[in-house]
Amino acid sequence: MTLPDAARRARRSVIAAECVIVLALAAVWVTSESVRASKSLIVLFFYSFPSEFLVGLVPHEPALIFFGAHHPIWIVVLVATVGTVLAEALNYSVFSLVYEVPNVRALSDKKSVAKLMELFSRRPFAAILVAGFTPLPFFPVRLLVVMTKYPRRSYLWGVFLSRAPRFWILAALGAAFGIPVNFLGGLFVIMLVSVNIPALIRLLMASRAPAPAVSRRASPPPVAAPAPSTAEDPRPAAAG
Repeated sequence: MTLPDAARRARRSVIAAECVIVLALAAVWVTSESVRASKSLIVLFFYSFPSEFLVGLVPHEPALIFFGAHHPIWIVVLVATVGTVLAEALNYSVFSLVYEVPNVRALSDKKSVAKLMELFSRRPFAAILVAGFTPLPFFPVRLLVVMTKYPRRSYLWGVFLSRAPRFWILAALGAAFGIPVNFLGGLFVIMLVSVNIPALIRLLMASRAPAPAVSRRASPPPVAAPAPSTAEDPRPAAAG
């Protein structure tokens, strides 16, 4: 095994381990009532990873509102933004690895995807800022930065500059209005279901879709071998 192959395999192993850790963090948050009720900023930091991983396994809005009611806004924003930037660095690595698969890379040849890549390439940094600050889905941006080979450092700067003011607004809402925990819990469930259930339904429908029928042409009947001739040779027999 050559050195580039060994390095590629090591990179894949590291990324896979990081993904497992993020999924474990999401599972701990969902299943542990004591963790969800904790006001520790360490919990907020680690919560940033599953909340920003790939499609966003859990919503970040209720958590920021909750912590904004119990800590200075600037500390909440700093902790959440640092965690988010690190999570997006992981996203960049994961999608870069996925994009190396030939079938995935072939998606860029589709006319609609190529058009989207062209539009993004015109103002990539502005697109990151708009998607990061507004409620627009951020998942397409995570894909497009990899597909268009947008630099990782510039992407992370865009994440920092767009997410920080968004997080400030959410934390300020918690500090100003003291939104009840029960309401935040209901908001968490609604956002969790609205994000993940449609994706799960699409996945189940795709798995249950019947496989396309393979047309099989009827094979022609076998050709019979010619029967050996039994007719006598018409030539006269040679005289002995």
